[in-house]
Amino acid sequence: MKQIIFLLATIFTVSCNTAQSTKGVSMTRTDYAKTITAEDLKTHLYIVASDEMEGRDTGSKGNNLTANYLRDFYKKNGIASPDNAEDYFQPIESSYFNRMKEPKPSQNVLGFIKGSEKPEEVIVISAHYDHVGVDKDGNIYNGADDDGSGTVALLEMAEAFQEAVNDGNGPKRSILFLHVTGEEIGLYGSKYYTENPLYPLENTVCNLNTDMIGRIDPNKADTPNYIYLIGSDKLSQDLHDLSEEVNKKYINIELDYTFNDENDPNRFYYRSDHYNFAKHNIPVIFYFNGVHGDYHKHTDTVEKIEYELMETRTRLIFQTAWEVANRKDRITADKL
Repeated sequence: MKQIIFLLATIFTVSCNTAQSTKGVSMTRTDYAKTITAEDLKTHLYIVASDEMEGRDTGSKGNNLTANYLRDFYKKNGIASPDNAEDYFQPIESSYFNRMKEPKPSQNVLGFIKGSEKPEEVIVISAHYDHVGVDKDGNIYNGADDDGSGTVALLEMAEAFQEAVNDGNGPKRSILFLHVTGEEIGLYGSKYYTENPLYPLENTVCNLNTDMIGRIDPNKADTPNYIYLIGSDKLSQDLHDLSEEVNKKYINIELDYTFNDENDPNRFYYRSDHYNFAKHNIPVIFYFNGVHGDYHKHTDTVEKIEYELMETRTRLIFQTAWEVANRKDRITADKL
C-alpha cells in the first residue's frame, strides 16, 4: 500500500510540474535570454547587411529598405510603435543632415514595450542602422559589424521582452528600442531624438548603446570571450555596479574597460550614439568589440561575424536591461 501511495504521489507531482512548465508564467529571465540565438541573429544580419541594402547610407534606397525591414519585424512580433511615432518611424527632414553633400530625408525606427508598473520611466536601447553606402568603384560597404550587429541584436532583445510580456512577465519600466540613422555622418539620428524626444529625457532612465558587437579585436585574439564597456561609470556608479553584478551572475564574460580611460586617444566615448544621451546627464553604457582590419571597409561582411560570441554579448545586454527595468529603485546619475 505504501508503495502504491508513493507511486501515485510521484505521478501527481510530475504531472503538476509538467503542466506548470507549459505555462509562460513559469519562464525565468534566463529562459527569455536563451531565446536570443546565434541562428536568429545570423538570419537577420544576412538581410540587414546584404548587398540589397546597398550599404545603408543615410537617406538612400537601402537605408529606407532597412528601415522597412525593422518596422515590419516589430509589427510581425506584436511589438508596439510609440504612440507619438509615425508608424514606428521618427521622420527627419533632409535639411537636418547638413554635413551631407546631397542630403535626403531619413528616419529613426522605434519599437516600444510599455512597463507594467512604472511605464513613465523609459530605458532606451539603441543601435545605428545606417552605414556608409557604396564607393565610386561600386564596392558595397555592407557594415555587417558596424552596425548591422547592434541593429539585429535589438530585434532579438525586443522579441525576448515581448515574449515575456505575452507570458505576463513584462518589464516594470518601459523599454524603447531606438534604431538611429545618420550615425556615420555625425551622430545625427540620436542627436535628433534627444532634441525631439518621444518620451521626456528626465524620465529616461539610461541608454544602453550597441555599436559593433560581432567581431574580435585582434588584440583580444587569445581571450575572445570579452566585450569592451565604455561610459558605465561616467555618470552613474549605480549603473556600473549593476552591470558588473549582472554579468557575474548570468553571463560571466570579461568586461574590458580599456577604452573607458579618460585619456583614451581613440575617444570612443564621444563617437557613438550614447554620447547624445550622456550630454543630457542620462547614464549610459556603450557595448563595443573594438576595431579590426575590416572597420569601415567593404570587407566588413556577414561571413566574418562571430555569431556565438554575438549571442553571448546580446544576452548580456538583455540581462542588464532586464535588471534596470525590474529593480525596485530607478538608476540615477549619482556621479554628477
